[in-house]
Amino acid sequence: MAEKLEFSLVRYPDPILRRVARPVTSFDAELKATVEAMFELMYRSNGVGLAAPQVGLDLRILVLDPGGAPGDHSQAAALVNPVILDRNGEPSSYEEGCLSFPEIYAEIVRPDRCKVKAQAVDGSPILWEIEGFPSRIVQHEFDHLEGVLLVDRMSPADRMRHKIALENLKARYRKAHPAAR
Repeated sequence: MAEKLEFSLVRYPDPILRRVARPVTSFDAELKATVEAMFELMYRSNGVGLAAPQVGLDLRILVLDPGGAPGDHSQAAALVNPVILDRNGEPSSYEEGCLSFPEIYAEIVRPDRCKVKAQAVDGSPILWEIEGFPSRIVQHEFDHLEGVLLVDRMSPADRMRHKIALENLKARYRKAHPAAR
């Protein structure tokens, strides 16, 4: 049995957040432990979604729980190697946050629905047509797997509004990682 894992959040501008994540090839106890640890961190951080790059792993894994109610995980899902096959529906604007950008929120426009093909933690196939808030979460977390970040989706006005907060995140990263440029 794999040992219990514990992750911490990776914050902007850590370079792993910009990498395109690689596919998962082993559906084993380690993958299950990784997904469980991702859920634990997401819940501890009061998030509704989390992608593997946000915990320092360049793997195509995302977890979500749009319900957000403490103790009720009936809407929780893990998607391994997800592919968005289609995005459709009315584009809508919604204020999104991101655990890798603490206390930064921006109005992001996304289609209301998407169709996703993925694998479950056991490797079985998933085909999911979703809409509304769950669709938005999947699209946001899928962006992370492609190296696309909240700051990339922000309007110029939101980037200006959050300029100081973004610069502070960069300064904290440089301080913690002196070898980084």
